[in-house]
Amino acid sequence: MQETIIEAGHSEKHYWRDLWRFKDLLIILARRDLTVRYKQTVIGIAWAVIRPILTVSVFVFAFHKVSKIKDESGIPFEIIIFTGVIYWNFFASAFQQVSNSVTGNANLVSKVYFPRLLMPLSSVAVPFVDFLVGFFVLIPFLLYRGVPIDWHILFVPVFLFFGFLAALSLGVIFASLNVQFRDFQQIVPLIVQYGFFVCPVAFSIATVQNLSWYKYYAWLNPLAGIIEGFRWCLIPGYRFFSFQSFIPSIVFVIITTVLAIYFFRKKEKTFVDYI
Repeated sequence: MQETIIEAGHSEKHYWRDLWRFKDLLIILARRDLTVRYKQTVIGIAWAVIRPILTVSVFVFAFHKVSKIKDESGIPFEIIIFTGVIYWNFFASAFQQVSNSVTGNANLVSKVYFPRLLMPLSSVAVPFVDFLVGFFVLIPFLLYRGVPIDWHILFVPVFLFFGFLAALSLGVIFASLNVQFRDFQQIVPLIVQYGFFVCPVAFSIATVQNLSWYKYYAWLNPLAGIIEGFRWCLIPGYRFFSFQSFIPSIVFVIITTVLAIYFFRKKEKTFVDYI
């Protein structure tokens, strides 16, 4: 394996080439995050299963059993919540991890050269592994509840990719701001907390699509189309998702990704001054 040389002050023109040249560092950072996440835990990666199951159980009890809230889709409430929670946990965890990726690697930033974009990219490893574990629990659950799996499941990587880009782009912007203004460490958890209720996680689009403000909802909340698309992949005959409603999500992801990379590249030169 070719040795990767870490040089201070490496030329800017080689930045994008260095992303590939430093791929070993990307793997090392990702592996470190995975190790730290479950270090000294008794059940280890099983927490990736326990967390969404507990969340689903609480919301089914609170919304369905106590408050008697019904989803207008006609699909069992626990299926709506489980599919939404699995996806939301991936997005929310990735967003938070990316947002803290630069400050969390302050010792590296202040000492050696490497493309700083490797830090946000590597921090998505833990949320992705958690998603895979939860996903392979979700499939047997759907089959147990009488929901067959059809060819739509092949589109899961597409919606997972868009969720990854959405979390990465938003997280990169906040990571850049977080270096200089630590207030953003407090803002990110609030966005995740309130976003859970704003996005169709514990409900489907069918519940709000007849409301007067729904025509603005997809554009104001582009994550809705991605989450509903994920449900469409797993629930045969899920008629509440349309590719037209996915257009705002595509536009949002493209714009934020371009802006995030531009903003991060502009700000990363000053990271060492504040760290």
